[in-house]
Amino acid sequence: MSSIGKTTQRLVVLPAALALLGLSGGATAQLLEEITVTATKRETSIQDVPFSINAQTAADIQRTGATDLEELSRNVAGLTVQNLGPGQSQVAIRGVSAGQIVRDQPGVKEQVGVYLDESVISLSLFTPDFDLYDLNRVETLRGPQGTLFGSGSVGGTIRYITNKPDRDAFDANVELDVNSITDGDIGGAVKGMVNMPLGDGNAALRLVGYTTEYGGFIDARMESGGVRSDVNGGNRMGVRAALSFDVGDSITITPRIVYQEIDADGFNRQEVFSLFANPYTTGAPGTPREPIQLGEREQHLLLAEQFTDETLLADVVFEASLDAFDFTFVGSQMDREILVSRDASALTGSVSVDLGYPASAVLLPSNLRDTTDLKQTTFEARFSSNNDGRLQWLGGFFWSDTERSYGQYLPTPGYAAVTDATLGAGTSAAVANGFPDLDSPYNALLPYDIEQMALFGEVNFDVTDALQLTVGGRWYDFEESRRFYSGGLFANGDDQTDTTSSDGFTPRVMASFDMNDNVTLNAQVSQGFRLGGVNDPLNATLCTPSDLQIFGSFQSYNDEKMWNYEAGVKSGFDNGITLNAAVFYSDIEDLQATLDAGSCSSRVSFNVPKAHTQGLEFELGANPSESLYLSLAGSILESEFDSTVVDGTGAVIGGLRSGNRLASVPDFQIAASGSYYFPFDLFGGADGFVTATIHHVGDRITQPSDQEAGAGVFSSGLPFGGATGNETTTVDLELDPYTIINLSTGIEKDDWSAVLYIQNVGDENADLSFDRERGGRARLGFRTNKPRTIGITFRKSFSGT
Repeated sequence: MSSIGKTTQRLVVLPAALALLGLSGGATAQLLEEITVTATKRETSIQDVPFSINAQTAADIQRTGATDLEELSRNVAGLTVQNLGPGQSQVAIRGVSAGQIVRDQPGVKEQVGVYLDESVISLSLFTPDFDLYDLNRVETLRGPQGTLFGSGSVGGTIRYITNKPDRDAFDANVELDVNSITDGDIGGAVKGMVNMPLGDGNAALRLVGYTTEYGGFIDARMESGGVRSDVNGGNRMGVRAALSFDVGDSITITPRIVYQEIDADGFNRQEVFSLFANPYTTGAPGTPREPIQLGEREQHLLLAEQFTDETLLADVVFEASLDAFDFTFVGSQMDREILVSRDASALTGSVSVDLGYPASAVLLPSNLRDTTDLKQTTFEARFSSNNDGRLQWLGGFFWSDTERSYGQYLPTPGYAAVTDATLGAGTSAAVANGFPDLDSPYNALLPYDIEQMALFGEVNFDVTDALQLTVGGRWYDFEESRRFYSGGLFANGDDQTDTTSSDGFTPRVMASFDMNDNVTLNAQVSQGFRLGGVNDPLNATLCTPSDLQIFGSFQSYNDEKMWNYEAGVKSGFDNGITLNAAVFYSDIEDLQATLDAGSCSSRVSFNVPKAHTQGLEFELGANPSESLYLSLAGSILESEFDSTVVDGTGAVIGGLRSGNRLASVPDFQIAASGSYYFPFDLFGGADGFVTATIHHVGDRITQPSDQEAGAGVFSSGLPFGGATGNETTTVDLELDPYTIINLSTGIEKDDWSAVLYIQNVGDENADLSFDRERGGRARLGFRTNKPRTIGITFRKSFSGT
């Protein structure tokens, strides 16, 4: 819990948190500090922000053991992150969710904006998974933030706030970790930070470096024989370098470089059914395959899989404090190269069965390679008042250009020869449409460019000493252009160019009333916006006639808009109890819902004319004594469609039915934590602590169609390996609730600390999302979490003048 009282404006950070941060303190020591956030693009106490916001400080992150945004989200009321594989996630706030977005939907826009300090880093599906080391805090701004943060913040905004270069004193720390996963591999991390004042106190340099080795826990039965253990291990390494210096008495310039690489050797997918590994194969003559029932944390592979993400961010912040106003300029450029390399042998093999290829061709290893090359440039200039008057104002200009080149290729050595022998000589060359690899039955290139301009501003006025009103708005203009070019046997041979444009205005009105020194009431009405677009053409050659009829006519989708209405309370008392809570209602127009287009191996976005979310979120913290800290955070949601989308025959499409739930978000989520601190006599008088956290996440669905009657019954229709293809596999597509318990205990002495932790004490095997290949004809599986993990973390801090 990261709340402060209105009167004291303080956070009590007890000894264990000090130890985890590399600071010192006795068993009864307390650190009082005001939590300052920049959610309104000016420094403000968190309790004075007139809307619902959470700030997870460095102490919170280390106390709860969170290592990434997904784990962090379980401690934040109303925030959910759907795990879609390494480096792939979908973020939702307050239940505003479009459903599962997958790798081959590069044109879909994000619903939650993500920032690293002042720089935009959002990218739909591929939310950057930055390391949480040496962060000051992570801010979650709930509700539409279009006024100050623009498109992509229709549900809210997440901001990673790093520690800035400190000019006052030398500082450094190091963190070492080693851990072991139950029935899995060994992992560990080495992280370090150095802060150096420069010159005569008018400059400082802060350097951060880290490398983390992730142990794998998924085993793969290989088609070639044997089992490969722990195939989904990986590594994340990165550096940050920030230099801050003054120019005269009123200007500060802070350039920075951020670089990170992620390399995963496989995916956290546990499979239920595969064309090549299922209980229905009989080992019939000519197709000697034994029945296989895959177990927990198992999958079947013909090829090794891989995910890589290389990110380089360069930005600069120019700040000038003038007599009449403050001026801030932010410029950034982000370059990312992403590769998702999957074993698509079952997908390609399923098409080969449909085409009547021999069994040897069905078993050809096939590698689906999705590539993203991104270059994003942004500039923002803003002016703000700097006086103590009753009227405060902020205004600015924002421009961004996002160039993204997406490619998809399916190299399958030997496929051209089989195709030409089966379908006729020269077939592979005839359908290639200029792509050179004839052994790749599917190739696509999709370069596109999005340019955005915006003017934004907010005015705050203290009507009385207790009542403050805020009025703001943002005018925006978007232009998007793209080309879709495809070739190969599974492709349509498309070559089309599309453009999308939109402009408009999103307003926000807020009120804040101080009932007394301890309690503040807030209310907000705001609008959010998400740019529409054009769906990629269906892979018509793979579609069944019914799927082609259902999904083929939905080519474009409109802008999504949302009105948010909320009322909340923020309170903090001298007895150590804090409570922040809010109720809200979101009215969504033209929700961009995403569906799997059945057998077409395509995804399509639909507009649902009306939808809503409503609910309650709360965060409670208490310090019953100097030695005990307790927190509780939770949300109760209702998120539903209020319209029904039908095809030309009047049949409901993919679960887009009035009254059905929105996908990927739970109706109920809660997190509780407690820390107890005590004197520890060893090491000449150290301090000890024990911490427990419990996270409970309610049931969810992956796609809207998963809640329709009969949705969990799959039949491949593919006679292979002795199976007739008429057999059915039944799967419960409602993702069960799950509870994760984490425990830690440790000691700290002066400038070092040691922590022993157990994550996922109960070894919960949670279904995080459902994966279906070619509508379930080729493969069925669930993405799952990390098993019980036991580890030790050691931290050492160094300080000087």
